[in-house]
Amino acid sequence: MITIKGPAEFALMRQAGRVVARVHRELREAAVPGVAMLELDLLAARIIAEEDCTSNFLNYHGYPAHVCLSPNEVIVHGIPDSRKVAEGDILSLDAGAIYRGWHGDAAITFAIGEVPPETQALMDATERALWAGIEASVPGARLGDVGHAIEAVAIEAGFGVVREYTGHGIGQQMHEEPQVLNYGQPGKGMRLKAGMAIAIEPMFNLGGEATRVLDDHWSVVTTDGSLSAHFEHTIAITKNGPEVLTLP
Repeated sequence: MITIKGPAEFALMRQAGRVVARVHRELREAAVPGVAMLELDLLAARIIAEEDCTSNFLNYHGYPAHVCLSPNEVIVHGIPDSRKVAEGDILSLDAGAIYRGWHGDAAITFAIGEVPPETQALMDATERALWAGIEASVPGARLGDVGHAIEAVAIEAGFGVVREYTGHGIGQQMHEEPQVLNYGQPGKGMRLKAGMAIAIEPMFNLGGEATRVLDDHWSVVTTDGSLSAHFEHTIAITKNGPEVLTLP
């Protein structure tokens, strides 16, 4: 993993993060019933280009879109297509941007219109777990502390934790070492140090933890067809604690 050595590099990552936050905000506003996911992807492409950035998803190992859009039982890596979002859906939006060689990466899950209380509880718990993981990301802590904080929220809420897909280091590449697991044992794993940047991204399922990949070789879905939620932020570890780089 690359250690961020100075304020100039942090500033570049903050700018990439602000662009990601803008993509989240504008696509969430645009995702009304009847809008095709491909239209949302084109909107993301326009925003990223306007901000003098490039998408770090497009053509990544052959991925064909600018963002990932994962509805309902799709956990992650959903490919935008002609499908239209509908009232009662939930949609996970994973977006990334590269600004002058530095990356930002973040995800949100939101409802299209009204959803049942248990669906809202799933999204709320996953976002709460993200912030628990962020709060645990302080110099001297270990990655097991971060994973444990995330997993504890899922256990308390009764949701399944996705284990095959994880957070990661980030900097001049979107995916760097180390893996940032959504489960773990306190006091175990790599020790966090000031200057590190990581993406923390819990994924919780309304049902079980098992997953499978669809025939498009990208879309990961819950094996039991249950709903899934995904939240993510890119953060920097600083001497004063974690700084979230993908906030507006």
